Amino acid sequence: MKFMLTALEIFYVLDPNLQQIPNPTDDDIDEIKAEQKKRNEDEVMCRGHILNALSDRLYDLYTVESSAKANWNALQFKYHAEEEGTKKFLISKYFDYKFVDGKPILAQVHELQVIVNQLKAEKIKLPEPFQVGVIIAKLPSSWKGYRKKILHDSKDITLEQIQKYLRIEDERQE
Repeated sequence: MKFMLTALEIFYVLDPNLQQIPNPTDDDIDEIKAEQKKRNEDEVMCRGHILNALSDRLYDLYTVESSAKANWNALQFKYHAEEEGTKKFLISKYFDYKFVDGKPILAQVHELQVIVNQLKAEKIKLPEPFQVGVIIAKLPSSWKGYRKKILHDSKDITLEQIQKYLRIEDERQE
C-alpha cells in the first residue's frame, strides 16, 4: 500500500510531520488556494485507495474514520499489535514443541528448525548453543540415556553435529 501511494505521489498526506498550509496573504491567495485544493484532493484519493484495499469486513470498520491519516494510523496499530501477537505465538509454539516417540527424530528436529526460522523472520534470533540445548532437552523419553550421554560430553556441539549424531543414534536404535 505504501508503495502504491508513493507511486501515486499522495503518500505525503500521511506524513505526521506534514506542515499545515499557511493562511493566504493578498499576494499569494491563488497559490495557497491551489495548494489547499491539491492537498484536499490527495487526501480524498489516499483515503479512497486505503479503503479500497481493505476486505469488506475491514472496510465497514474503517469507513468511520474521517481522514486517510486516521485510517492509516488505526491500521498500523492493528497490524503492529497483530505482529506482536505472532511473535508471542511463535515463542510459545517453540517452547511448547515436544518430541515424541514413534515419529522420526530428524523430522521433529526439522519441524523445530522451521519454527526457529519463523522466529528469525520476526527478528528474534536464538543462539546456536541454545538451539542445540533445546533439541537435547526435548528428546523423547526413549532417548533418556542418549540425552544424558550428550549432556555430560564436555565439547560444544553445533546444530549440524547434533543432527548428525541424532541420525547415527536413530539408525543404531532401529
